[in-house]
Amino acid sequence: MSLSKTQSSFYRRLYLAHLIRTGITSVPAITATTGMPRRTAQDTLSALEELDIHCEFERDEGERHNIGRYVIRDWGPIDPEWVSTHADRIREALGYPAMP
Repeated sequence: MSLSKTQSSFYRRLYLAHLIRTGITSVPAITATTGMPRRTAQDTLSALEELDIHCEFERDEGERHNIGRYVIRDWGPIDPEWVSTHADRIREALGYPAMP
């Protein structure tokens, strides 16, 4: 299945939101899970807001720098259950490896 740029961008955002929901909540964990470049992961996290998915970074108490995790506060018009149900199909379409 060949994805258009619009489809791949949309799927990548849905899949990252799904990963955060399932406990993969940092940029290093996202890049390790998907194989995507760090900058792509960061840009995709920033772009979640364009879908009205409200994602925030929570800094760990007492930690310096940017140690913490991303949290989805609101999925907006997106149904997280639908994304979860179709996560494997989305992952395969994007060419990401299966999660261990």
